[in-house]
Amino acid sequence: MKRLNAINAVVNTEPNESFDYLESPAIEVFGEKVFSFSKMKDRLPEDVYKSLMDTVENNAKIDSSIADVVAAAMKDWALSLGATHYAHVFQPLTGYTAEKHDSMLELENEKLVPKFDGETLMFGEPDGSSFPNGGIRATNTARGYTAWDVTSPAYVMESPSGTTLCIPTVFISWTGEALDKKTPVLRSMQALDKQATRILKLFGHKEIDKVVSYGGPEQEYFLIDKNFYFARPDLMACGRTLFGAPPPKGQEFDDHYFGAIPDRVLSFMMEAERELFELGIPIKTRHNEVAPGQYEVAPSFEPANLVSDHNQLVMTVFKKTALRHGFVCLMHEKPFKDLNGSGKHLNWSMGNKNQGNLFKPGETPHENAQFLVFCSAVIHAVYHNAELLRAAVASATNDHRLGANEAPPAIISIFLGDQLADIFQQIKKGGAKKSKKSGILNLGIDSIPEIPKHSGDRNRTSPFAFTGNRFEYRAVGSNQSISTPLYVLNTIVADSLDYMAKELETVTKGDPKKLNGAIQKLLQGIIKECETVLFEGDGYSEKWHKEAAKRGLPNLRTTADALTNFVTKEAIALFKKHKVLSKVELISREEVYTEQYVNHVNVESNLVVEISKTVILPAAIRYQSELASNKANLIAVGVETCSDSLVELTNSINSLQQKVSELSLLKQNLPDSLHKASRVTSDEILPKIQEIRVIADALEALVADDLWPLPSYQEMLFIK
Repeated sequence: MKRLNAINAVVNTEPNESFDYLESPAIEVFGEKVFSFSKMKDRLPEDVYKSLMDTVENNAKIDSSIADVVAAAMKDWALSLGATHYAHVFQPLTGYTAEKHDSMLELENEKLVPKFDGETLMFGEPDGSSFPNGGIRATNTARGYTAWDVTSPAYVMESPSGTTLCIPTVFISWTGEALDKKTPVLRSMQALDKQATRILKLFGHKEIDKVVSYGGPEQEYFLIDKNFYFARPDLMACGRTLFGAPPPKGQEFDDHYFGAIPDRVLSFMMEAERELFELGIPIKTRHNEVAPGQYEVAPSFEPANLVSDHNQLVMTVFKKTALRHGFVCLMHEKPFKDLNGSGKHLNWSMGNKNQGNLFKPGETPHENAQFLVFCSAVIHAVYHNAELLRAAVASATNDHRLGANEAPPAIISIFLGDQLADIFQQIKKGGAKKSKKSGILNLGIDSIPEIPKHSGDRNRTSPFAFTGNRFEYRAVGSNQSISTPLYVLNTIVADSLDYMAKELETVTKGDPKKLNGAIQKLLQGIIKECETVLFEGDGYSEKWHKEAAKRGLPNLRTTADALTNFVTKEAIALFKKHKVLSKVELISREEVYTEQYVNHVNVESNLVVEISKTVILPAAIRYQSELASNKANLIAVGVETCSDSLVELTNSINSLQQKVSELSLLKQNLPDSLHKASRVTSDEILPKIQEIRVIADALEALVADDLWPLPSYQEMLFIK
C-alpha cells in the first residue's frame, strides 16, 4: 500500500550533509556565481563600466556600442565557472520564470570555439505566442523578444553536470507590448523616481540621486516528505490537499512557531541558503512558522527590479534543494485546510543614496514634513486604489488564505501604529505639535537590560501596515510573483505624488516660504478625505467587516470579484498616464489571470472527481462490504449487533456519489464566456468542491485505517 510504504521510507530518512561548511564559509562564497557590478568593474574598461553604471544608476539610455565588450567579459567569466550554455531568463505571465538554453560553443574548423557577442547578450527571440498573452499574439504571429535588463546582474546556475550563464531579461512582443511581469516593474520604477524627485526638489534638495523602490519579501512555505507527496495526487497536480481530515493535534498549542528547527529541515535550509548566498541573494532570517511543517525565510532589502528576480530564484532554489533532502517544498498559499496558510509579506519602501529612506520618520516625526508628505502619498494611493491592490494579489490559490485567521482580509486598509495615527489626527485637527515617545520597558530584573519600546505596536491582521520605516503588504500570496504588487504599488504612489506635487507647486509658485503652509493644508485635506482606509484594530474580527462596509471600503472576496479592476476606466488611465502599461497590455493581463483562475479550479475539480471515484469511494465501499459481511455473519449466528456505523458509512457513500455527479454536471455546463465561467467557478464549482470535501473527510474518520489509501494530515505534517 502506497501510504504505508511512504511512512516506512520517511522514518528511515537521515539528514543530508552535502557540503563542508567549515572548509568554505558562507561569507567567502557570497556572490561568487554572480557577474556583479564589482566584477564588471574589475573586468571592463573604465569607460565601458562608467557607461553601464550610468544606465543602472541614472536611467540613462543604454549605449549599445559597449555590448560586445561586456559580452566578452561575461563569456570569459562564465566559461571560468564551467558554463557551456547561456539563457535569457524572463518572467512570463505564468508567474514562473522561463528560459531557453543556447550553447556558447560553435563548430569552427572541426573544433568547438566559445562565441558570445553583444547582440546575443542584448536580444533573444523566444516564441511570443506560446506563453499566456491574453490575445496580444496569435499562434500564427509568434515572434517575441527578450531584451537584456542591465540593472539585474547575470549569474550562473549550477547543476550536477555543469553550469549555465543566466541573463535576466524583459519579454516583449514583436509589436512592442510587454508579455512579462518584469517590464512594468522597470517602467513603474521610472515613474516613481520622476514624481518623488519633484517632491524632493520642493524641499530644496539640490543633489538628488535616482529614487528607487525597495522590496523585502518574507517567503513562507511548507515542507513534506516526497514519499507522502507522490502518494497524494492532489498535491502533485494542484499544490494543495483537496481532501484530508483534521489531525488530532494541529497548531492549537502554538508550539511549532519559532520552535527548534528539526535537523533534517535545518540541513535543507542551510544548503538552500548557501546556494542563494552564492547567487548574491542576502538571506537574513529563517524560522519555524505557526503551522506544523511550515517555515519562513526572509532576505535583506533590495531594489524592486532586483528583488523581483531574486524572489523567483528563492522559490526555484528551495524547490530544487528540497528534493535533494527528500522533501517537497510547497509554495501554495493553503496546502492544508484549517491550518495557517503561507504568505509572502512584501516589505516596501523608497529612497536614494543622498536623501536615504524616505519613510524614515526620525525622532520627531511630527516635525518631519518630508516624511509626512511621502507617508500621506501612500495613504492617498491606497485609499484611491484599494481595488487595484486587491487585484494585484488575486489568484485561485491566494483566495483560500485571504480572510482566514492567519492572513489579512480581502478588505484593504492601512495600519499606522499609535505614534503615526496620533500625528495624522493632530494634522486633521489643525497641525501636529508633538510625537508620542517610544519609551522603555523595565522588566524589574537586574540582569536583563531595559528594552527600548517602539512607538507603535505591530498589527499582523492588517493587509498594509507601517512597520517603523517601511510598509508591509501582507496580502501577497506565497506562490505569487512579487512583480505585480510591486509595479502596482510603485504606480499608484507615483500618481499620488504627482497629485501632491501639482498642489504644492501651484500654491508655492517657487516660493519656499509658502511650503509649510501648503503642506499643512494638503495633508489635512488628504486625511479628511482618506481616513476611512485607516484602521488600527483587529482585521480578523467580524466587527471590522461590518465597520468596513459602513465606511464604504471594498471587500473583494474572490479573484472573480477582483480581477476586473485591472480594466476599469480609472485603472487604464492611471497606467497609461505613467507609461507603465497600455490599455491593450492591461486587458491582456486581466484575460490571462482570469483564464488561469478558471483553469486552476478546473484542474482541482477534475481531481476531486477522479480521486473520489478511484481512491476514496473504492476504499469506503471495501469497508462497507466488511461491515455488511460482519453484520450478516453475526445475525446468522444469532448475535444482535448495532448497525449505526454501517448506516452512517452507507449514507456518506451515497452522498459523496450524489455530490460528485452534481459537480460533473456543473463542469459540463460551464459557459463559453471566460468571465461568465469565472463567476460559475467562484459561485458554484468551488462551493461544490467544498461540499464533497466535507463528506470525504468524514469518511476518512469512518473507514478502517488500514484501508484508507491517502497519507493523512497527521503523517504528512508530523513525520519528518
